[in-house]
Amino acid sequence: MSIDRYRMKKERSRKRRKRILFFILVPLLIIAFSAASYGAVLYKKAETVLNGSFEKIDGREKSDLREEKVDPNIDNVSILFIGVDESEKRNFGSNTRSDALMLATLNNDTKTVKLVSIPRDSYTYIPEVGYNTKINHAHAFGGPKATIETVEELFNLPVDYYVKMNFNAFIDVVDALDGIEVDVPYEMEEQNSEDEQGAIHLEEGLQSLDGEEALAFARTRKADSDIERGKRQQEIMKAIMEKAVSTKGVSKYDEVMEAIGDNMTTDIPFSEMKSFIRYGTSGKINVESLSLQGEDSYIDGVYYYQLDEPALNEVTDKLKNHLQLSKNESDTDVADSTE
Repeated sequence: MSIDRYRMKKERSRKRRKRILFFILVPLLIIAFSAASYGAVLYKKAETVLNGSFEKIDGREKSDLREEKVDPNIDNVSILFIGVDESEKRNFGSNTRSDALMLATLNNDTKTVKLVSIPRDSYTYIPEVGYNTKINHAHAFGGPKATIETVEELFNLPVDYYVKMNFNAFIDVVDALDGIEVDVPYEMEEQNSEDEQGAIHLEEGLQSLDGEEALAFARTRKADSDIERGKRQQEIMKAIMEKAVSTKGVSKYDEVMEAIGDNMTTDIPFSEMKSFIRYGTSGKINVESLSLQGEDSYIDGVYYYQLDEPALNEVTDKLKNHLQLSKNESDTDVADSTE
């Protein structure tokens, strides 16, 4: 892509501010947490933006699977990232289904992160309504609270915090960082944020993507599946995090926070968010991506993704191990991290 074309696409994406994918949230938090190191003005802006995004769930002081409320300054914690499409075009109102779900566990001792993508069509039990259906329906039934309860039921482990974001700033965030480097596995054509078919053409190989291209790369699933789509989203998350904590990314923090605006809600207080700065101060974030295996199935003519129970249990054990919910497992996990 020529420099002029890249700049033109970049400028158009700044004006449109269309869809966002929620996996920008981890680097956003790192950006906000790191702001204290780069000046009082930037720190104050981060505090204002994130305090304005604070939205506690009524009646939920902690996870029911925790004996005490966690403190991320000293404890291992989990965060559920919920991506929804609340655009005027979709017009779902309060009945918005989650478009993407990721569960992250953060180990305070090793400063490592494990991240699992949950396929949106996963067939599972929804406590809010008392029956099995697609996991992305949980948000439509009861918002973040119902989604958290469903994920806790699925993995049988505590969800300590949630971060929810709609699809209104992803392009601007990537462009604010002057693009991200991604290895495109195969040539692809996708629609852009205006739903123009074939507007985005990506060649195979390692390359820098602007916001429009990154969005198309994350959305496509024509040639594979939701599992591979989840892996691409994780790859983009890592690319954004690496760019955000790099020397070049530091000067872009103000623009990134402007792009976020009012598109995020979370129950993580700003005072606790600051504790996560330690996960990114080395200039590199240690993230292990996990996947949930399964197979396609149809129930009463409706498509579902049937999770493989042994594979689900294996992922669950890794997450519990990382949270050190079991002494024996935690010893093994620390050894693995050291290697």
